[in-house]
Amino acid sequence: MTIISMLLPLALLLATGFILGFIWAVRNGQWDDVDTPPQRILMDDLDSEIHPRG
Repeated sequence: MTIISMLLPLALLLATGFILGFIWAVRNGQWDDVDTPPQRILMDDLDSEIHPRG
C-alpha cells in the first residue's frame, strides 16, 4: 500500500510535466507547420538539379 502512495504523486507529477511541455510547444509555434518539412525533403533534389552548386 505504501508503494501506491509513492507512485501516485510521481505519476501525477510526470503527467503534469508532459501537459506543461505540450502547452509550451504549442504556444511557441512547434505545431504551426507540420506539412512542409516532409515535402521540403523531396524538393531538395529538384532544387539542386535546377540550380547546381559550384
